[in-house]
Amino acid sequence: MTGPPPARPGTSGDGEDDGRDDADVIAQSLDEPELFAGLYDRHAPDIHRYAARRLGEGAADDITAETFLIAFRTRDRYDTAHRLARPWLYGIAANLIGKHRRTEVRALKALARTGHDPVAASWSDRSDERIAVQAPLAGALAALSPGDRHVLLLVAWADLGYQEVAEALRIPLGTVRSRLNRARRKVREALSTDPAFASALDASPATAGQELSPSWTK
Repeated sequence: MTGPPPARPGTSGDGEDDGRDDADVIAQSLDEPELFAGLYDRHAPDIHRYAARRLGEGAADDITAETFLIAFRTRDRYDTAHRLARPWLYGIAANLIGKHRRTEVRALKALARTGHDPVAASWSDRSDERIAVQAPLAGALAALSPGDRHVLLLVAWADLGYQEVAEALRIPLGTVRSRLNRARRKVREALSTDPAFASALDASPATAGQELSPSWTK
């Protein structure tokens, strides 16, 4: 597989296939295991996209498959008070991605150093303008601790809220805030003197891209 997993025929893949929320699907899948496929249809494309940004397309296939295999095997322990399963799934994926942290850091450093790496560059398009900014950004991300990088990227790339990140990583909300503040400060400090990044902050979204939003450093 070389791209996001497709939704099964007959489902929308966007969480609106049958009206049941994630918690209901998980609970009912204990008696009817085949229903768990609905959870995959809803969330696998987003999990795959996030994993691809972190580790590249090839690894994303494995991360996505293993995330849902683990989720299926442990679904009997899911707290159905959490009606949306996204934090749970992203937490599993983040744990799996963490096992590849050396690969991620090596790829980010290569992108920062050379402007190109077949793994790290997977989350960037290949235009010269984008690479000019992605390279220093990659260096800043590589310099973060694993915990800080997880929090920052779950907010910036997975679009999770602070409480969802806390649930995903099983850490206190205060820890999420402190890690995010520290990560943003370090990224801001690393990039504030870089001319390419300074230019990107003034560029249009079409040029700079959502990944480079100034909100990353606020």
